[in-house]
Amino acid sequence: MSNTLKTETSGSVRRISRFTDYDHYLLKQGNHTRLYEKFGAHAATIDDAAGVYFAVWAPNAKSVGVIGDFNGWDPAKHRLNGAGHDTGIWEGFIPGLKRGALYKFHVASELRGFRIDKADPFAFYFEQPGKTGSVFWSLDYDWDDADWMRSRGRQNRHDGPMAIYECHIGSWRRVPEESNRSLTYRELAQRLPDYLGDMGYTHVEFVPVTEHPFYGSWGYQTTGYFAPTSRYGTPQDFMYLIDRLHQRGIGVILDWVPSHFPSDGHGLAYFDGTHLYEHADPRQGFHPEWNSYIFNYGRAEVRSFLLSSAAFWLNVYHIDGLRVDAVASMLYLDYARKQGEWIPNRHGGKENLEAVAFLQELNRSCYREQPDIQMIAEESTAWPMVTRPTHLGGLGFGYKWNMGWMHDTLKYMSVDPVYRRYHHDQLTFSIMYAFSENFLLPLSHD
Repeated sequence: MSNTLKTETSGSVRRISRFTDYDHYLLKQGNHTRLYEKFGAHAATIDDAAGVYFAVWAPNAKSVGVIGDFNGWDPAKHRLNGAGHDTGIWEGFIPGLKRGALYKFHVASELRGFRIDKADPFAFYFEQPGKTGSVFWSLDYDWDDADWMRSRGRQNRHDGPMAIYECHIGSWRRVPEESNRSLTYRELAQRLPDYLGDMGYTHVEFVPVTEHPFYGSWGYQTTGYFAPTSRYGTPQDFMYLIDRLHQRGIGVILDWVPSHFPSDGHGLAYFDGTHLYEHADPRQGFHPEWNSYIFNYGRAEVRSFLLSSAAFWLNVYHIDGLRVDAVASMLYLDYARKQGEWIPNRHGGKENLEAVAFLQELNRSCYREQPDIQMIAEESTAWPMVTRPTHLGGLGFGYKWNMGWMHDTLKYMSVDPVYRRYHHDQLTFSIMYAFSENFLLPLSHD
């Protein structure tokens, strides 16, 4: 897709556009996988003036301004322009900004006088959590993992051995002499690859590194779907960690969370004064178990947002697979709900048809982007054909976590050894269904 900027002067910032008619078409169809090249903040040069192009989706806003440390956080100084096409895109160019500039979008809604400062949903970098500003950043990096990228298909084959190490970066190791702080991405890169290689692991699965405000969520309450958390370093530092792992022959799987998102005011929730990313009805849009919002998979722009996030990590960060979190909560409308607390689908059933269609398109698009990666479903129910092709009616994942095997195994091991001979069925039962899916056998934080 072309990144050509169309320009004209209008309003308080230069009116420009990176969006082609084809971009608008794909966005409205719900299958745009490169929105990270269009939305957000990107370096640009207009009439020999270097600066930053901004774009954000806020269809129910009456105005959107860029605020930051460069304009005193004043929403009147740099107002964005509507892009037309009935897409709700606001965009514009601000000259003179450089990497490291702090910014947010000030959104004023058409409804009820709603005004709020929002972080950029497509930001590549954020302030240290505790603060919530987006940071203008570039993603330039000289990769040195060409050998791995050429041959990784052999490491991800279904008929090859995989031993995956699950790792929460913030608590893997600490530095006691420095207030027990976590390791940085670059410090981790000096220790983790050799540890995994020496232990015989083929892959590492990182508990979500996507930016999140609450450390205690382990990353599962994501606000930055295009940014590694700044707790441990810059985007380039995280790239360096992945690069070093690849050079050591270790594949990298990223835990990715399209099932829900937190209600923090600077995040996606109620973005433009309306339920933009989430369902308006709490019986569809609010998760009672995690006190978080549920994406509206029936909305085309939301699907494009999530598809682009998945493609971003695969394409830009050389990620070798995505472990899709909480798939079961996406598939069932009555998940964690009592009778009367959920809305049946158009056929009267409890299956979330929009989520099913999204997951199928997610897997199609990810394997189309990078055919030698693996898509892994954390799915804990008896939903059929999770790892079967979408053209046969399956969800299209490469692997499914065998949660039943994990629970049976742990239950067996918890029995006093004297009595285990009476419980061998807990170890053998999984053979009854072992070949119905492409299973991974997890012993994990779950």
